[in-house]
Amino acid sequence: MQNMTFFGSSLLFLGAHPDDIELGCGAFISDMVGKADIHCMTFSDNQKNPDLQHLVGEHYDSMHQLGLSDDQFELGQFETRRFPDFRQEILEKMLALRRQYQPEIVFVHTAQDIHQDHQTVTQEATRAFRGTTVLGFDVLRSSYGFFPHFLAEVSEQSVENKIAALNKYSTYSNRYYFSPEIIRATAIRHGALAERPFAEGFDIIRIVGAFEKV
Repeated sequence: MQNMTFFGSSLLFLGAHPDDIELGCGAFISDMVGKADIHCMTFSDNQKNPDLQHLVGEHYDSMHQLGLSDDQFELGQFETRRFPDFRQEILEKMLALRRQYQPEIVFVHTAQDIHQDHQTVTQEATRAFRGTTVLGFDVLRSSYGFFPHFLAEVSEQSVENKIAALNKYSTYSNRYYFSPEIIRATAIRHGALAERPFAEGFDIIRIVGAFEKV
């Protein structure tokens, strides 16, 4: 078996809420630390909800567990569930990220996601990053109809690190999709689709490539 090699020296991960990026591609990020320039942008800190006051600290701890430093991720203050009202501001932030990081691959919510905030982030990313490869990750609770057409092999250690990162979210400890068994089973299932031990899966929003003879 031979893997297709794909390359991006600058990777940008976009998520609507704390935990989205880790749930969708935490193992892949863990594997990419030290191999590429990584930046993660989460657009809402969820601080309008009084039940989520510890979430910012938990998000920092989670990202640190994946191996990221403070300058590799940031939290915005867009209000949860109202992203469609701030579509233009979200687009302008993405354009600023494009200018600053010039990403070669952008990771964002799958186009199959039904959450209004997730949909807005994906739609605006498709506009902001024209001419750039964009892959969609799955957040289990809101991705209906998702099927991974792009499978990235990840290590078992990175899967365990993803589980450890999500374990930092004490606020969400009772949610089924934070279960280590479900996270591990999803990585095994995606691995099985790729005939590899473990993988994370993405759908293809846009692929920009050039064929080269080896």
